[in-house]
Amino acid sequence: MTTEEHIKYWIDSAENDMLASESMFKSKRFDWCLFIGHIVLEKTLKAIYVKNNNNDIPPKIHDLIKLSEKANLKLTEGKEKICDQINGFNIEARYPEYKKEFYKRCTVEFTTNYFEIIKNEFEWLKTNLK
Repeated sequence: MTTEEHIKYWIDSAENDMLASESMFKSKRFDWCLFIGHIVLEKTLKAIYVKNNNNDIPPKIHDLIKLSEKANLKLTEGKEKICDQINGFNIEARYPEYKKEFYKRCTVEFTTNYFEIIKNEFEWLKTNLK
């Protein structure tokens, strides 16, 4: 697979997941909207990793900050803070002991705010592929 094909694989998958996240938002499955939103950013970072690391296979990790570092993508303090917050959505939606509390936090306002942040970060991350 060429580098371009490899990057396309990750971005196509992230775009597809963004559609799923939007669907979850519209159906008021807010916890899943944010969980999938995390996956969108993760896959986009993996595309950047491929670009910046000679078409290597990205590491099998989910931490957005660690992925950014491994992808040689310098985050501002503000973007690092956002990634840290969004990292929690991966853990809190996945594990039963955290799921109930996360579900309660995912109000319309909370989810709308973070989903907009995720969409903005997704667009910003894609600019790093040009």
